[in-house]
Amino acid sequence: MDGNGRWAKKFHRPRTYGHRVGMQNIWPTILAIKKQKIKYASFYCFSTENWNRPTQEVDFLIKFPVDLFNTKKRDKYLKNDIKVIWIGRRDKLPKETREAIEEMEDLTKDCKSLIFNICIDYGSFNEIEHATKLLLKDYINSKKNIEEFSINELFNKLYTKDSPPVDLLIRTSGEQRLSNFMLLQVSYAELYFTNKHWPEFCEKDLELAIDSFNNRDRRFGEIRNVK
Repeated sequence: MDGNGRWAKKFHRPRTYGHRVGMQNIWPTILAIKKQKIKYASFYCFSTENWNRPTQEVDFLIKFPVDLFNTKKRDKYLKNDIKVIWIGRRDKLPKETREAIEEMEDLTKDCKSLIFNICIDYGSFNEIEHATKLLLKDYINSKKNIEEFSINELFNKLYTKDSPPVDLLIRTSGEQRLSNFMLLQVSYAELYFTNKHWPEFCEKDLELAIDSFNNRDRRFGEIRNVK
């Protein structure tokens, strides 16, 4: 979801205007994803590094879930069978933001058609650190031998433990970097970069990204069709 501020700047509007329009683009994109029969979708909304932005911008970003999941908008998630899962830290955000997201998690916990991972105060470094601490506690408490460790144990402690590894990562606004996003989960993901800013990213752009993905040869380290 990159490029909200730059998109707003093109129209001589404040960065928060771009974030507001970007927030409004989440729902139509979710519907477009569901239409493609994709089971899991993760939206990188606010990173652990975004706290370093100007106060006014941070205040808007950390509170937008309150509007995104207000009482008038909740039913559409249930009607479309969309499950909301919060991916990220839960101890720094304002109480009203935490409650808004956690209430949506509880409300949609039985939905199955699409899993919507909303990544708020998320960063892969923090996620890996948090997962490692949990795993170490398990090993200490159970007195397990470290030689028994497997990477799957670490994956099962990540915020994304209920989602599979990422198949396709789409980054908007022309940036070509991962920016601390799901570094373990994207190990074999296909990367797709578009110059479109997030507020202008539409269903057609999603289809182009999926077409690109479908035309790639995913070998996962193997050599295939060798005669």
